[in-house]
Amino acid sequence: MLTPKTDKKLFLLDAFALIYRSYFAFFKNPRMNSKGENTSAAFGFTNAMLDVIKKEEPTHIAVVFDPPGGATNRIDEYSEYKAQREKMPEDIRNMIEPIKRIIEAFKIPILMKEGYEADDVIGTLAKMAEKEGFQTFMMTPDKDFGQLVSENIFMYKPGRGKKPAEVWGVPEVLEKFEVENPLQVIDILGLWGDASDNIPGIPGIGEKTAKKLVKAYGSMEGLFENIDQLKGKQKENVTNFQEQGLLSKKLATIITDVDVPFDVDDLEICPHDDEKIREIFTELEFRSLAKRILGEELVITATNSGTDADNGQLDLFGTASNSSQESPAEVPVEEMKSLETETVEYNFFETEEAQKELIAQLLKQKSVCFDTETNTLEARNADLVGIAFSFKAKEAFYVPFPEDFEEAKTRLEKFAPFFNSTEIEKVAHNIKYDEQVINRYGIKLRGPKFDTMIAHYLLTPDSKHGMDHLAEYYLKYTPVPIENLIGKKGKNQKTMRDIEQKEIVDYACEDADITWQLKELFEPQIQKDHLKDLFYNMEMPLTTVLKAMEQEGIQLDIESLKKFSEELTVSLTDIEEKVIELAGEEFNLASPKQLGEILFEKLEIAKKPKKTKSGQYSTSEDTLQKHINDHEIIPLILDYRSLRKLKNTYVDPLPELVDENDGRLHTHYMQTVAATGRLSSTNPNLQNIPIRTPKGREIRKAFVAKNDDYYLMAADYSQIELRIIAALSEDANMIEAFQNGQDIHAATAAKVFGVDINEVSREQRSNAKAVNFGIIYGQSAFGLSQNLGISRREAKSIIDSYFEQYPTIKAYMEKVKEEAKEKGYVETIMKRRRYLPDIHSKNAIVRGFAERNAINAPIQGSAADIIKVAMINIYNKMREKKLTSRMLLQVHDELVFDVLKSEKDIVANIVKEEMEGAVQLEVPLDIEMEFATNWLEAH
Repeated sequence: MLTPKTDKKLFLLDAFALIYRSYFAFFKNPRMNSKGENTSAAFGFTNAMLDVIKKEEPTHIAVVFDPPGGATNRIDEYSEYKAQREKMPEDIRNMIEPIKRIIEAFKIPILMKEGYEADDVIGTLAKMAEKEGFQTFMMTPDKDFGQLVSENIFMYKPGRGKKPAEVWGVPEVLEKFEVENPLQVIDILGLWGDASDNIPGIPGIGEKTAKKLVKAYGSMEGLFENIDQLKGKQKENVTNFQEQGLLSKKLATIITDVDVPFDVDDLEICPHDDEKIREIFTELEFRSLAKRILGEELVITATNSGTDADNGQLDLFGTASNSSQESPAEVPVEEMKSLETETVEYNFFETEEAQKELIAQLLKQKSVCFDTETNTLEARNADLVGIAFSFKAKEAFYVPFPEDFEEAKTRLEKFAPFFNSTEIEKVAHNIKYDEQVINRYGIKLRGPKFDTMIAHYLLTPDSKHGMDHLAEYYLKYTPVPIENLIGKKGKNQKTMRDIEQKEIVDYACEDADITWQLKELFEPQIQKDHLKDLFYNMEMPLTTVLKAMEQEGIQLDIESLKKFSEELTVSLTDIEEKVIELAGEEFNLASPKQLGEILFEKLEIAKKPKKTKSGQYSTSEDTLQKHINDHEIIPLILDYRSLRKLKNTYVDPLPELVDENDGRLHTHYMQTVAATGRLSSTNPNLQNIPIRTPKGREIRKAFVAKNDDYYLMAADYSQIELRIIAALSEDANMIEAFQNGQDIHAATAAKVFGVDINEVSREQRSNAKAVNFGIIYGQSAFGLSQNLGISRREAKSIIDSYFEQYPTIKAYMEKVKEEAKEKGYVETIMKRRRYLPDIHSKNAIVRGFAERNAINAPIQGSAADIIKVAMINIYNKMREKKLTSRMLLQVHDELVFDVLKSEKDIVANIVKEEMEGAVQLEVPLDIEMEFATNWLEAH
């Protein structure tokens, strides 16, 4: 309990921050009452509120909400503020009124102010309370509140899991933000920006750099006065984005002079209303909370009129669950297990004799979990610090490795009989990483593999898959945080190599032990018919393929990108000058507010310009596209935005990511991110390299063959998703067109517009192509009209004609939606499942999104499965033939290779055979293949 310096102790609760936090804490195991209502947000918020009342004993309290509608002073300043945020989940929206009733039942005041965010009301009240002799605690997880902290104003960050609440006073804020005054937090946030609130900040400045600059110059304004001391790209960005930085600082500033009353008597804690609590708790079916507050059992009559499948509630493994039962996630914090509460046997095997004994034990097992400890997260360059092994719950063994590479290699070679065994199953969480680490020391991993992260991904693709999360969720166990060993992120964070080996033992053994326990839990579920083949024959073998691709990397022509960057700078400057000349005055092109005033007030390019909710002129890309022919300034602004994004997102960052050891660019492939089954690429993301615009395509020129002895080859599936929908729907017309090798878009146009295929015009083919691909994503007549620039009536006519010619596709789409409602999931060709709990939503928008996913997921997921099969088979064939050529990249439906010129024909035959033969469908799979010196020419 906090001990205040005064008997006046005020708690101000940031309502929506706590509500969202509560909702997502139960996200994968939601609390449902018998009426099918998701009560997670209300339950979590109530628990948090009651905990703070009980533990901290405030004398005064209030809950502060954002006003409804979302229009605030910050949106008036910057229309894109929080614009990227997704719409409030329906399950949260449905709990807002019940939460307010709970607050009122406890006789706690609810505060809000129209036009201002809760942050501003809390900030104002905190400053008012300070003057009245209060100590105020702002209960929120939001770091922005650090700017308000003073001698008598504190941040109270609620705990999670085993972690207690954190209280930030002035010393904590100064330490965490590395500032001399809490007000400097605003400067850091302004420079850094905030992705969650869509505050832009200054490009190229992250948290670490922002702290460094504020420390050096005191404030953002101080930085601007000393730009001449900066260098290179940083100097350029700070020079060019001063106004954006100042706007960001203003957006990040919490207002402390809002016109709100501060009535001490209204805020005073008082006895709750038992009858109102009984009423709302009975309605929400909060049995345990009622027992805790009222000391009595609630009499609740179940009202569930349908099956669990009817309300879309599925358990972890996709089977119906009894949602009216108390949620397992309702385990009190004090009941969570940890290393302190459990009796475990974790062994430190430092001597050669002990390690020899361990190896003998390992070789007797059928399955063993191992977990590497290293000095970096980049597996290709990671030095081995230690390995933990486990093959029995609550028992593990840790082996340390010396810092000298050759000595470590010698020690690891003694474990080679285990790693090389084709009989012993190797278990790990993210096994691709651990395998890369031991490969660096010349040790191969052979035999069956089991990755608990991938297993969980297949079981629940939309969940989180981190080991700590899974431990808390399934084992009710809170692992030792890595920060306990190496400290929090920042310049002072250590690596595992800096820690005494004996101090690592419990942490490393715990990881191996938990992973082993998760394996025992997941393995029986993976044996199910729809999962077994996916896991053992696709996803696990794919880890080896992706590991090899990541290791190989791709050659980047850095000089060409630098030259291209200079060209873009010239182009951007030129466009900016033309825009300002047309506008007739200087203004910031990056400011929507200033741009809107120029376009719609000064130039008057529209009679009735579209406005945002806050009343500001809309200058979004969609809006500008509609006015593209209304004034010559519009195409220039669109070009400016496009080129600026190209430069800042791709052209400038990519050279910085080239590995200094081999001079190649290495991406990292993730199998457990996209719920559809598609692979994801990160650090850098090479799957988003632009291809549609001429300038965007220039980037691909910089991806080049290994050297003069190689070609860069790209092989791309032709219209694979259309071929899949033709096969799944069994539509005779579309199947025939593919089987006859016809241009599918021309064939579709001929059917839809009633003309001979040889008479199809370019416009008709283009329209048919838009419909073909739009159908996969459930595009409406409105969407098609926007896409093609035609009337909605004309678009509807095209879609209606399309379904008349392809009636089986229409029937298939309806069938898929009905099956999704019945089962709660859809499947790909290879039985990969996508669960769709929102398919029964009462909200038409949410339900419509789920229905579109029901149609799209089997198509996009099947395409992902097909290319994964092709990748595995190509990799194996190339290894069998001991080729020097290598597979480098996977970009959606395309594979990219370094091909030794003397192996050109062999590789071409393997790739064609394996890609086109990955699966057998009613329609043939077809690929397009090109050899060139760079990726653009090969595409």
